[in-house]
Amino acid sequence: MTFYRDRYDVIVIGAALAGLSAAIELASNGLSVLVLEQQNRPGGVSTSIVRNGLEMELSLHEMSGIGDPEKPLSAGRFFQRHGIDVDWLRVPECYTIVFPDHEITMHPGIEAFASEAELAVPGSFGPVLSFLKLCEGVFECISEFTSPSVSEKARAVHDFDLLFKTAGYCTEDVMDSLDVPEEAQKLLSPYWLYVGSPLSDLPFTIYALLAGDYIGHGSRIPLKFSHEMALKMAEKAEELGAEIEYRQRVRKILTENGKVSGVVTERGDRIAADLVISGAYPAPVFTEMIEPPSAVSPEVLRALKSRQYSFTVFTVLLMLDRPAEALGIRNYCIFTGECTDSERIFHENLASSGPYEALIGVCLETANPEAVPENTCSFSITALLRAEAFRDVHAENYEERRHEIAEQLIDRMSERLQVPLRSHIQEIVIVSPETIARFSGSPAGSIYGYRHSMDDHIVSRILLGNTDSGLRGLFFAGAHAFAGDGMGPQILNGETAARAALDEWKKEHSLLQETLRAIDHNEYEGS
Repeated sequence: MTFYRDRYDVIVIGAALAGLSAAIELASNGLSVLVLEQQNRPGGVSTSIVRNGLEMELSLHEMSGIGDPEKPLSAGRFFQRHGIDVDWLRVPECYTIVFPDHEITMHPGIEAFASEAELAVPGSFGPVLSFLKLCEGVFECISEFTSPSVSEKARAVHDFDLLFKTAGYCTEDVMDSLDVPEEAQKLLSPYWLYVGSPLSDLPFTIYALLAGDYIGHGSRIPLKFSHEMALKMAEKAEELGAEIEYRQRVRKILTENGKVSGVVTERGDRIAADLVISGAYPAPVFTEMIEPPSAVSPEVLRALKSRQYSFTVFTVLLMLDRPAEALGIRNYCIFTGECTDSERIFHENLASSGPYEALIGVCLETANPEAVPENTCSFSITALLRAEAFRDVHAENYEERRHEIAEQLIDRMSERLQVPLRSHIQEIVIVSPETIARFSGSPAGSIYGYRHSMDDHIVSRILLGNTDSGLRGLFFAGAHAFAGDGMGPQILNGETAARAALDEWKKEHSLLQETLRAIDHNEYEGS
């Protein structure tokens, strides 16, 4: 008795958000889809964990691309189109920045944000508003350009001038060209941490996507943690006919004559398929998984060597024995330290020993009071590290280094918030780059895929063909795909890979039908 079908139209490697969105898109178009996931649950790092009966959000700080029900953004449109009902909560502010001698809270809405900047930095309203309006325009261009409802013909005639005119500039240059005061730039800068490139090398296109989304429309979080989102996506995929098999690691991707032909699982199952969408990173795929290895072109390997991984993460999840208000924690997302000096932080975050100055604190209770038991508080502290940071950490010093960093993060955040966090810890979970690497299989624990820089970012990836793998029938969907980091972009990455795979499937089946018709015609003529 065989466990799998003889053949599938598509095999999706990984049931993280990108893989699930790809499976949903393909299954809704009538293709037979098999999703193979190495873990025992869907969502990848979009999940929660339970310690001593307490559920804690593992990774989601804020979800982009949702928007309002009456005006959804890219991810929101995906959920609406497929009837996936997630209970979304609006995050009350963009963020709070804790400076050494004061703190400032910024709220969504470009005019509201510019007005708050004016209060903090007199004379900055006009330049900040102009900058944010430009971000809004580029954000709308990208949203339209990547929308699955827009045809290639429409893309060809649509006016995307604003997108391409600004694509060659870094964020710092655009701020300077619009005369945004230096102190006001500090108010605009914290989001660079969500991307992993300093402002001098952060493509304005990427910053505009963040600002147009988070500042222009505000961010959301799921009422029942990110795991709710992943579970409902998995349910929808199965409802549409896709098969999802857990604890099934893919060991090899099989090829014949320059085209994928199926996969081999860790337990030895050989499963045939016309197409494969990989959530696994390109580096392990092309260096370890393609069979035979000779099917990988030298050009693909050279291209891989030229790309840099973006940030990894070190997070301390705390369940505290007091509510946030009693501890003096008033805001949801808190950036602390020298997070405004992106150049210095970027180059210093290379060593596993730190010190890590730029920290992100997230207090779940302030946006989602129902997420925690009464009289408790869920608070996370995150330092974003360069992917190379843990290269000097080995089995012998891992535990010691892990606890050193966790203590450093807790003490620094306690000092900056003036809250004695240590004395209120009820439960603690430490997530290191090694944790992420082991759980997701991402190289160096990378959570943001390839770094968006002036040499490699979303516009060039779109123009150069973001799903091109060098092998027919192989596509990539995940943080490493064209839209890059964040959970919202994973939905877009999955949709994009699915559309490319669907186009190839239709083309091949069209050719097959033509061949069969020709054979039938010749046989008829011959008779």
